[in-house]
Amino acid sequence: MIGDAREPAPQESLATPVATGAPADAPTPRLFRKVLIAVDMSAAGVHATRIGLKLAASLGAEVAFVHACAPEVSDAGWLAVGSADLGRAPDAEICEVLAALDGEVQPPAGAPRFTPMGDPAEGVVDMARAWPADLLVIGSHGREGLERVLLGSVAEAVARHAPCPVLVVRNL
Repeated sequence: MIGDAREPAPQESLATPVATGAPADAPTPRLFRKVLIAVDMSAAGVHATRIGLKLAASLGAEVAFVHACAPEVSDAGWLAVGSADLGRAPDAEICEVLAALDGEVQPPAGAPRFTPMGDPAEGVVDMARAWPADLLVIGSHGREGLERVLLGSVAEAVARHAPCPVLVVRNL
């Protein structure tokens, strides 16, 4: 069978597109539609807020802010907020952080602001569930060693327990 040579079957390439059932011109679904930004007045917190707002804008995502207030202990018992904070609006720290951005990044008008009372890590994680966030952005001070052991890490606890991916932003 001299004239009966067959061509070998074409090999499948690893780059071969896989049919997904969606039309080729269909928009790609957005992975992160709702970004929750944990806010505090530390340099790391302000930097994380700036990064979170830029990321959300580039993704076309909805934004919300959360600042959890830990109760303080006094001789008279537990206070829901620190005595210095008694006359302040609940979202005062969020307002201060947004003002610290100096107009470099504009937060969306009417973005929700949450100020749960209690353990900061639990408050942030609970709000990520309740809102519900697709991505949580939080700053980290980058503490190491004994300082980290003694002071703990809110960012680490949030990353461990959050119901969504967490972007931990370290202040450089």
